Amino acid sequence: MNGTPTRPAISTEAQIPDALPFIRTENGMITSELALIPNQADMTTLRYDPDLIAAYYRTRTLKVWQRTAGIFLPFLFFATRLWWDRITGQSVAHQEQQAVHLREMLTKLGPAFIKIGQALSTRPDLVPPIYLEELTKLQDQLPPFPNEVAFQFIQEELGKTPDQIYAELSPMPIAAASLGQVYKGKLKTGETVAVKVQRPGLAQSIALDMFILRRLSAWAMKNIKRIRSNLVAIADELATRIFEEMDYTQEGHNAERFEELYGHLPEIYVPKIYWEYTGRRVLTMEWITGTKLTQLEAIREQGIDATHLIDVGVQCSLRQLLEHGFFHADPHPGNLLAMPDGRLAYLDFGMMSQVEPYQRYGLIEAIVHLVNRDFEGLANDYVNLGFLSPTMDLTPIIPAFAEVFNEALGASVAEINIKSITDKLSALMYEYPFQVPAFFALIIRSLVTLEGIAINVDPDFKVLSKAYPYVSKRLLTDPAPELRASLRDLLFKDGSFRWNRLENLLKNAKDNSDYNLDQALDQATEFLFSDRGEFIRVNLVNEIVKSLDSLSQAAWQNLTYGFRERVGLAVERPALAPENQATLDHLKKVWEILRQSRGFDQTKMLALIPRLLTKPETQKMGQQIVGDFTQRMAARLIREVLLKDERAAVRAMN
Repeated sequence: MNGTPTRPAISTEAQIPDALPFIRTENGMITSELALIPNQADMTTLRYDPDLIAAYYRTRTLKVWQRTAGIFLPFLFFATRLWWDRITGQSVAHQEQQAVHLREMLTKLGPAFIKIGQALSTRPDLVPPIYLEELTKLQDQLPPFPNEVAFQFIQEELGKTPDQIYAELSPMPIAAASLGQVYKGKLKTGETVAVKVQRPGLAQSIALDMFILRRLSAWAMKNIKRIRSNLVAIADELATRIFEEMDYTQEGHNAERFEELYGHLPEIYVPKIYWEYTGRRVLTMEWITGTKLTQLEAIREQGIDATHLIDVGVQCSLRQLLEHGFFHADPHPGNLLAMPDGRLAYLDFGMMSQVEPYQRYGLIEAIVHLVNRDFEGLANDYVNLGFLSPTMDLTPIIPAFAEVFNEALGASVAEINIKSITDKLSALMYEYPFQVPAFFALIIRSLVTLEGIAINVDPDFKVLSKAYPYVSKRLLTDPAPELRASLRDLLFKDGSFRWNRLENLLKNAKDNSDYNLDQALDQATEFLFSDRGEFIRVNLVNEIVKSLDSLSQAAWQNLTYGFRERVGLAVERPALAPENQATLDHLKKVWEILRQSRGFDQTKMLALIPRLLTKPETQKMGQQIVGDFTQRMAARLIREVLLKDERAAVRAMN
């Protein structure tokens, strides 16, 4: 076999000393990392347990302090070098050298710090270009560990030597990442595969760093008054995801669930998992040929529109966060590839997270309120999402929202930038008692990382401007009570219908690839005639009456104008009242937007009318419309005829 050595004589224990005896397995057993043997996948799913880790390290003070110093001193030395370069005027001259130093420092500090560097490598708006180029190497250019250890893991996990499993295997890793390294191989059956093998000693390294980070978080929460967020919970959330990421069987299940939820999207591709050749520390998956989204020239040479692929990624992320809740929490450039056929391939499903339904609807409502500058609604969203206490007085926070977000949002939705919003929100959190929920930290990381990739492709790309068409489509079609309440609040204010909001929703929704007008009309009709739609029906009656009044007034004025013109009476065409003219203009705009929407069929819309007329709610609405319209007509008759004649008589007498 190509490049595959014979089974090494050294043992795994010799390669991985000091394995931790505190990893809790799925069935509740406590074991060491080395005790997790092959063919027991149902018993060996890693679970992060901070209490067990703390109990272990409380008796190992020297080791903890050694690692703490090992983290603090390199950062102190790096900061000192930057300070000295600045005061001596050498910052620019030494920038490349400092960038290399930073990358090497993060690499030596281990996986947790590599993850931080990976996130920074996607932010061209935060990191100078030289640092950006260097940190990008953290994605897949880390030092590999020896092949002997990797092939030993393969045999222990899969029960066979590599040459018994693979027809070919690259002599050296093609990539080495923070948690493992990847070989390119070929199965005996001919399929080309990627074989990922975990780094040795990983569990103890991660556990120690998370123990230190957790203690620092607790100290900061206790001693720094400005910190109100639960940093310990955020650290636990991150550690939980990293421990899950260390279990490759879990990653395989994540990949299959991701494919089930999002693989049907026409431009999304998820590689296949080969379970016969996968274990806790070894993952065999389909090999994907592709180009990282940051390699713009290579993508363009293939005739692929990188900006379009970013849009595809944004739309997929929206479905992850706001529709199904199962989302990829680590979408860095190494995990998103442009395939030769123009599809976007997702890789590395180790770090995934879940957004609960109430959180998904809360995020949609927050986006709607943010875009429409409804800061009272936004403040309530923050309460519902757990950022603010339900007992908190929102009175001073609402104008604070208005002040910081109006500046960040600019003049239109197209100018909204996630970074500007998070920066302004961070400033606001210093002044008011906000708490960042643990679940939200990974969402922000995912969105900020994705926006960083997008900015690298197109500096003018705005994630939220691409998101609003999807949100608009959800508002118009999702039957969930939470979103119907948002739609009601969006379209009606103080009993008046806000036509401009409807026009904005329809315009944005028609730009979403999944939006279908025919389907939207069916769903809107179903909601309208339900108990939950009563408020809409009441307001709709008022709007229909106003529209009929405008149309009847316009028709009457046109009729009288035409008659007078034919009999030779010189008259000017009368103008509609401003509010009536505005209503007619809005109706024309809405009709034009509907005509341009996907799924528009005039015959289907006409066929919908008989169905509506048979509903009891329609008949009741009809009676209300007739009654209100008759009252309006009578009032106009009295105002324009009887009172007009009376006023004329009074003037004649005077």
